[in-house]
Amino acid sequence: MLPYIDMHCDTLGVCLRGENDIFELDDTMLDVKRMMQAGQAAQFFAVFFRPVGEMLPNGRPMPPDDELFEMHCALLLGSIAAHSESLALARSAADIVQNCADGKVSAMLTLENGRAVRGELERIKWFYERGVRTITLTWNEKNCFGSPNSADAQVMNAGLTAFGAQAVEYMNELGMLIDVSHLSDGGFWDVSRISRRPFAATHSNCRALSSHPRNLTDEMIRVLADSGGVAGLNFFPPFLSPTPNAQRSRVEDMCRHVLHMLKTGGEDCIALGSDFDGIHGELEIGSPSDMHLLFGALRDAGLSTRQLEKFAYGNVLRVMRECI
Repeated sequence: MLPYIDMHCDTLGVCLRGENDIFELDDTMLDVKRMMQAGQAAQFFAVFFRPVGEMLPNGRPMPPDDELFEMHCALLLGSIAAHSESLALARSAADIVQNCADGKVSAMLTLENGRAVRGELERIKWFYERGVRTITLTWNEKNCFGSPNSADAQVMNAGLTAFGAQAVEYMNELGMLIDVSHLSDGGFWDVSRISRRPFAATHSNCRALSSHPRNLTDEMIRVLADSGGVAGLNFFPPFLSPTPNAQRSRVEDMCRHVLHMLKTGGEDCIALGSDFDGIHGELEIGSPSDMHLLFGALRDAGLSTRQLEKFAYGNVLRVMRECI
């Protein structure tokens, strides 16, 4: 089994229902124990800023964004402290490599939905100092960075805000990876024009195979690849299947997207971004324990050992070295 890096999961947010340790969990797709058993190298753990007015998984009202961030951090850092022989925080590619050598799984801290930045560059620096190394600029609502993916053409074509454009430049300087998953098409093109470093779509698939607006067009894949960036394969059924509102996530469809991404953008842009604990449906791969099915199927589909290693971990490590 290859060591691998998964660029997105929502496990921390799910655990706000009451867990205080992510080492071994019930009723989640992912925990540290299963990551270790699967030989996983690193997991990007998202702090997801839910829509205002939603309830937390434990039924409590949504707290202010800073409090929500602290709740996620307390869960992750507390788990690391309790299981320091198995789990370690990573802030760079070098940290991941060292943690692997020490027999530890790495946890990378990310933000999903840049709303909590509040249009202030100093806030980006504050999150960076707390260990955050990736920001998914938007979720499914407009914020200080720009507009989200949408079936509404006017929203979809909207670009970054003036602050969003400034923030892209600042994140380049600071050493923070820009994530365009969930961003509008107009925002994507603005990032591609402004960013001087590679950027990522941490959990997005191919729009040519599944027309959902969360996926990337072939032109986007080529531009992302030309920047040196990566796209992480998302396991959510509607992002994989050509059938709208699909409920089954199949390894066969995952392979089709990886092969199309490889053909369109080359072997240096393919990566993993499962979206575990942020997706639902009938999942053929529903935890790290099943990940060997994907690697086996991709090998059977003709990927070389070099291509598999790039997909599993090499491309993400390279982008991290260039950006962080």
